[in-house]
Amino acid sequence: MKHEPAPIQPIIPAIGIDGLLFPIEKLKAHQDGTLHLAVSVFVFCGPNLLIQKRAKSKYHCGGLWANTCCTHPHWNEAPESSASRRLHEELGIKLELKAAQVIEYYAEVSNNLIEHERVQVFRADVPQQNLDFNLAPDEVADIRWTDVRELKLDAIANPQNYAPWFKIYLKRWSELGL
Repeated sequence: MKHEPAPIQPIIPAIGIDGLLFPIEKLKAHQDGTLHLAVSVFVFCGPNLLIQKRAKSKYHCGGLWANTCCTHPHWNEAPESSASRRLHEELGIKLELKAAQVIEYYAEVSNNLIEHERVQVFRADVPQQNLDFNLAPDEVADIRWTDVRELKLDAIANPQNYAPWFKIYLKRWSELGL
């Protein structure tokens, strides 16, 4: 009987109690709730934000709506490089990103995993909504543009449709520096 090797987990930067970074496997960080670095991207066209519905096959929060994209920097990868890389990997687009605020949060997500993240937030502004997207189907099920005010109301009325961290972002919107 042939055994398939376990998938290799990316090594990401975690933050020790001394404030120093150390490498950790992404899945282990989420299993243990270890504070680690992350990036989140928000793409705007005027008052409208591009949001994505995570692919159902994702290891947590599949089928839920979230911000444009988010990820974890690889060990020794700069946050801006990580954000640009993931925007291209998930949505097939390359945009000029501007750093906003850093926000920290803790959220229990699906499959008994925990997001305990210090997130560098990035913003991009585009003049039109019809970008040349190339969605990665194993990452993104759908995308849509939505007015931020309407989005906040819908997240309150239908919280089951949104990823836990995205609901935190919407509640703490003024802290994001967007």
